Amino acid sequence: MHTTFDVEDRGLQYVGSSRIEGPLVVVERVRDVGYDETVEIIDPAGHPRLGRVLDISEKQAVIQVLEGTTGLSNKALRTRFLGESFCLPVSRQMLGRVFDGLGRPADDGPPPLSAEKRDVNGMPINPYARRYPREFIQTGLSAIDGMNALVRGQKLPIFSGNGLPHDRVSAQIMRQARLLDEEVEFSMVFAAMGVKHDVAEFFIRNFRESGALARAVMFFSLADAPSVERLLTPRVALTLAEHLAFDCGQHVLVLLTDMTNYCESLREVGTARGEIPGRKGYPGYLYSDLASIYERAGRIEGSPGSITQMAILTMPADDISHPVPDLTGYITEGQIVLDRELFQRGVYPPIAGLPSLSRLMKDGVGKGYTREDHPTLASQLFACYAYVKRVRGLADVIGEEELSVLDKQYLKFGEAFEMRFLNQGEYENRTIETTLELGWDVLSTLPKDELHRVSDALLKKYYREKEEKPVCAAPLAEGTVA
Repeated sequence: MHTTFDVEDRGLQYVGSSRIEGPLVVVERVRDVGYDETVEIIDPAGHPRLGRVLDISEKQAVIQVLEGTTGLSNKALRTRFLGESFCLPVSRQMLGRVFDGLGRPADDGPPPLSAEKRDVNGMPINPYARRYPREFIQTGLSAIDGMNALVRGQKLPIFSGNGLPHDRVSAQIMRQARLLDEEVEFSMVFAAMGVKHDVAEFFIRNFRESGALARAVMFFSLADAPSVERLLTPRVALTLAEHLAFDCGQHVLVLLTDMTNYCESLREVGTARGEIPGRKGYPGYLYSDLASIYERAGRIEGSPGSITQMAILTMPADDISHPVPDLTGYITEGQIVLDRELFQRGVYPPIAGLPSLSRLMKDGVGKGYTREDHPTLASQLFACYAYVKRVRGLADVIGEEELSVLDKQYLKFGEAFEMRFLNQGEYENRTIETTLELGWDVLSTLPKDELHRVSDALLKKYYREKEEKPVCAAPLAEGTVA
């Protein structure tokens, strides 16, 4: 039997629970409780913990405890339903700060002063009010800027694998990302889910030393935090991003890592609720749940700001058909793929040339955005590198010495493309002009007749003619008349 009593007009407090299963608590005989309502749970030591209602019926409420159920007791449990969804105080003053996965200060600073609180679930953007993503964002990485450009309002995930340097790549993007128009405000929101303490320290130190933290906000749900906390972390980060973009008029780059850890927590909660599993044990609503996060990026009519989103996810066993990357690819506008073979050969960043794709690149580069030759240069680099892959496959069968002269030139182009264009230093920040010039330099290792995707006018302007070395004649024998 559960008893209730009034507590200073803040609603009823329920004492006891019927059962505790994993991260879930079930409370019987509740009244006037709604789905996704925030819950305050008092543990036996008197400390409050936050939770939210996952399921509600006439007889009981299922509560997801965001700070874990360790130490909770069925009989001593006290629960209060707060009558609202989980909200985050939002303010521009949060820039330069570090918070935990629920938006509480983690940098020894005071809670942010804010007169406004926002529901972390956000509000759906009216499709009619969405503006088409345009305008180039420079990341300083040639593999992205030159071949798979990021534009304002786009969703462009990074597909990685265990052991690949996605943390270093994401930190470099956040350090170097900027708009070519220096007159507009540009901020960054970083959210990490399930990361280890040393990884969190790497990001914080990296941002502080580079000065990027001054225009960034960081949220960390660490590996030793309750896994269910990860389900709110990306929503907390995007709630602040929406305030900065649509209320303050800033352009915001949001980076979420690692979305695979988020999905693992979603599967854990689904299992505890006894839901019928889908592919690989993930819940059947995985697609719609991911969409509720990714679709919060974009631009809105009447607001000068924008939210651009990059989500990092690690593919188990490098399997790009795994449910998490597979469903992500259906929602987002392309993907950046890290390649293990390139990484093992010492190429950094090891961004695969062919599997990577930015579907909105065509709308954010070219004349008026970057440079007139950018679209055709990228297309030609893609085409030539695809031919390199075929030539390498042929060389593995018949041997490189049996290849034609032209095929050997393509092999030299492939080596130059990977080691000079894709490969760059971790702290090397290339401008888009540097990237384009480097692309032409690499492309000019091939004969002009092979560049079918570039107009004659652009070839005349940018193609670099290679000086041919004179062929040395064999020395004449002594006494021979030339």
